[in-house]
Amino acid sequence: MWLKNQPHLHSLLGILVLFILVSTASAANRGSDILDKGRNITDGDTLVSADGSFTLGFFPPGVLAKRYLGIWFSVSEDAICWVANRDRPLTDARGALVISDTGSLFLLDSFGQVVWSSNTTGAASTTLQLHNSGNLVLSDGSANGAAIWQSFDHPSNTLLPSMKIGKNLWTREEWYLTSWASANDPATGKFRYITNGEGVPQNILLDGDKMIYRSGPWNGLRFSGVTEMTSYSDKFAYRLTSSSSEVTYSYVSKAEASFSRLLLTDDGVYQRLVWDPTSRLWKIFFQAPRDICDHYGRCGAFGLCNANAPSTSFCSCVQGFSPTSPVQWKMRDTSNGCRRKMVLDCGNGMSSTTDGFVVIDGVKLPNTHNVSVNASITFEECRARCLANCSCLAYAPLDLKGGGAGTGCIIWTEDLMDLRYVDGGQILYLRSTKSELDGPSVSMFPTGIVIGVSVALIIILVLLAFWVIITRRRHRMQRVLVHNGLRVTGGSDSHSPNPASPMTSVPTIDLHTIIEATGSFSDANKVVEEGFSVVYKGQLPGGTVVAVKRLKQSLLTDKGRQHFSREVEVMSTLTHVNLAKLLYYCREGDEWILVYEWMEKKV
Repeated sequence: MWLKNQPHLHSLLGILVLFILVSTASAANRGSDILDKGRNITDGDTLVSADGSFTLGFFPPGVLAKRYLGIWFSVSEDAICWVANRDRPLTDARGALVISDTGSLFLLDSFGQVVWSSNTTGAASTTLQLHNSGNLVLSDGSANGAAIWQSFDHPSNTLLPSMKIGKNLWTREEWYLTSWASANDPATGKFRYITNGEGVPQNILLDGDKMIYRSGPWNGLRFSGVTEMTSYSDKFAYRLTSSSSEVTYSYVSKAEASFSRLLLTDDGVYQRLVWDPTSRLWKIFFQAPRDICDHYGRCGAFGLCNANAPSTSFCSCVQGFSPTSPVQWKMRDTSNGCRRKMVLDCGNGMSSTTDGFVVIDGVKLPNTHNVSVNASITFEECRARCLANCSCLAYAPLDLKGGGAGTGCIIWTEDLMDLRYVDGGQILYLRSTKSELDGPSVSMFPTGIVIGVSVALIIILVLLAFWVIITRRRHRMQRVLVHNGLRVTGGSDSHSPNPASPMTSVPTIDLHTIIEATGSFSDANKVVEEGFSVVYKGQLPGGTVVAVKRLKQSLLTDKGRQHFSREVEVMSTLTHVNLAKLLYYCREGDEWILVYEWMEKKV
């Protein structure tokens, strides 16, 4: 009767009985992937997934006096994926993992004390299985094998394929990576890697509660600031789920892909690692922060960071802005960022304002913490909404999956933070005053890269000037000769037929041939990406190596088409030893392309 009134004693008694039974219970079969009730795992015993990829057992992380229960890659025992008792190590090798009568996992020390538990309740037929994915699953033993508990819901410092980080918006449960305290101590460290769903989902690296890195917002294909994701998309498929129930990020390995993992190191570096079976080493495919510009807010509000700039001038202000504190800026303290030079003319809406937009190309989009998002409108509607909203400072497309300029809309109404250049980055449209828009224009098709020499642009200007002078002199001479009653022969006058148009004097080439020549415009063949065009190296069917200049579709405006036609006109009439010859042009649908002869760069 006394025991019935002391329920906590029942629990203590149950654990004591369980500890007594451990000494008589049979151990798990070495190499088995399942632990049934009545069996246990002690130091030296293991569970191995059915395909042999993962192993569960006890390990010392460099300090023999401490023991932990964890899961690791079978091919690389030091690649620990998950640790059960990371904050309560065993002090000897006499611990045991058992399934209790209540359907809970218990990790007991040599004194029978519970140092870790799954805190679950299950059926009498509860089983524990290590899956081929590396997920340790406690199921109720029913026909459908419903999971009571799984290790994937309790990440350590590693994200495996099919795991996820993020948040359940209904239960408020969160999944995130937490670093080890040190390389030899699995205890919870100070760094966290999370998926943040505010505004537009993005991944964030935290030092305590301080943001030190962000991936940039998800654009339907990848994270805006992690353009490297496209380079290994043949190995992985990425999943960003943003719904009323959850905001999560995960990835899956494609068929025949090597082992992979995403690791948050003890010193706050996020790495994508892929196993190389030949060298039996983990190769780093990506890591962040990867340079000075990856550190959050390096250049302050409206600052633009360029990691390729000289070490003393990584930061600059976006067009139309100047340093908030010039004195601090000169002392390399750019934390105060930049401020606008001239007040915007917002007007009473789109019909009256003189404001416009400056194109900032090749960037990681700014922080999207407090942006306005609309997924259902077109990109053209996005521009109109931003222009009609006096609070709108910049806009960009939300989704790039469909190609072209993209769809949907992101509108920034607060300071633009953490803006940086990144290879293959996106376009941001920054609201600007009319005076800034009326500044010097930039050619839509820069030719410096194609001609391969630093003096090429100067040569073009000189030849153009020479051509204009000769033409004007010829016309003046014709007028003099006609005035003196002499008949002019050669050349052309108002009565002679027009010479062949430059657009017809340059041969055309079909888009299919260009696509094959450049490997479908693959990144491997990309020579350079500039503000308005991308240059690829290609090889035509006959073996001719060419330079292919492709106008960016997002800039296929009337002005862009005019620049395209002007370049064809100019380059079709010029010949010089240091100038690449314009061989072909292509205009099919939204593709406007120039094909030059290939010239190796001379320095």
